[in-house]
Amino acid sequence: MQSQWKKRVFPWKGILAFRISWLVCTTGNLYVQATCPDITVTRQLLKEGFHRDLLSKVELGAVDEAIGGCTVAIKEHLPTGLYVDPYELTALQQHNLTEALLIPDTVDVESPEYLATELAILVYMKPDPQCAHCFRATLPVHCRYHRPTEDDGEALAVLKSPDILIHCHKSFPSIECWKHSEVEAPCSVRNERTCHWNSVKYKLVNNEVILQVPAGLKQHGPLVCVVTLLTTVLCSSLVLAAVCKHGHFSLVHCS
Repeated sequence: MQSQWKKRVFPWKGILAFRISWLVCTTGNLYVQATCPDITVTRQLLKEGFHRDLLSKVELGAVDEAIGGCTVAIKEHLPTGLYVDPYELTALQQHNLTEALLIPDTVDVESPEYLATELAILVYMKPDPQCAHCFRATLPVHCRYHRPTEDDGEALAVLKSPDILIHCHKSFPSIECWKHSEVEAPCSVRNERTCHWNSVKYKLVNNEVILQVPAGLKQHGPLVCVVTLLTTVLCSSLVLAAVCKHGHFSLVHCS
């Protein structure tokens, strides 16, 4: 009888141990979620036309005091329909407005969309004065000329999701749960030394950024060619007539 009673009690011990383990795991998961605040990214396009400003804001969602010793960078991947003017970036960096590195560092600003290549740009963000744990950056982007379209006269340039990189001098609880993968990148624009950055996961507040770029219509091609040719001939004739009328010519004899 005693052995049978033990056999009946044993399953209850197993169920009790399982419930205790489940409770410990659930509590541990809740603790990890409570100590790992989400990183949110908001992006917005400013201005209109071919020349726009891409405003990005990263909110770390942490209250740790050590967050002040961290540097945040956003790596943008520009499609072939967009480019960044390196000369404009140099001027902005001289006025301490935008700090960014182009990858590659040479950009053909005259190339149309169908002949261009994709670009990557690393933008070093600055602390947002309106938020204690937020960083922001503004990047001027320009649209390239696209091929003529069939009907609507518009082309789309879709911005891919960026990479968020964090580099901290001191370790603190939030950085451990944010850590996703380690990458190497320049420490800053002025410091070419390579630093170890943490590429972290984040939540994108708004949808993907899509630019509507004005483009020509294919059925207008012959008309545009004719008007361009006539304008070129007319302007060349006027210039030639002005040179013949007001120009001073002298014959040079070779001895």
